[in-house]
Amino acid sequence: MNAFPLLGEPLALDLLNTRPTGRGDLIADPAGLAAWLDEQAGRLTAVDPVGAAEVAAVHAVREAAGLALAAVRAGERPPVAALRALNEASAAAPAHRELLWTPESGLTAAPRRDAATADRLAAELAEAVAALLTDPRVREIRQCEGANCVLLFLPAHPRRRWCVASTCGNRARVARYYARHKP
Repeated sequence: MNAFPLLGEPLALDLLNTRPTGRGDLIADPAGLAAWLDEQAGRLTAVDPVGAAEVAAVHAVREAAGLALAAVRAGERPPVAALRALNEASAAAPAHRELLWTPESGLTAAPRRDAATADRLAAELAEAVAALLTDPRVREIRQCEGANCVLLFLPAHPRRRWCVASTCGNRARVARYYARHKP
């Protein structure tokens, strides 16, 4: 079984999905966060080493993101404290564009953040949360319909009901089959 049950959603949802039912907090310690960051390679600036400060910063963003997203999905105003936490995380490591030249790719403008690793990581995640919360499709985010599953996803197809069809979807189909065929 994959350590992280659902990856490839918008980065903010991947972050929120690090607390699946029955498996605890998958990024509770530096090793878990390092493994998740490895899975997110290319989406976040590399962090090495990962320590307790990075774990605490990511947990703070995840908590605020969960509260804000729940409110926005319900069509309500997000809690002021959640918005403040996300804004503070983003402001702790402001980004600027740095021009770089490499013979392979030519001239590029990459975002650069001059801050402590924990602040930089929290800022990148807070910006991903801000992008999700302001996305017009935010109200389309669904929670998996699988029994006891709390994972969130943004469906590419309007009929998608499960986080992963081969796990939660298959369990639901098997349960319906047994309900029909068992007295």
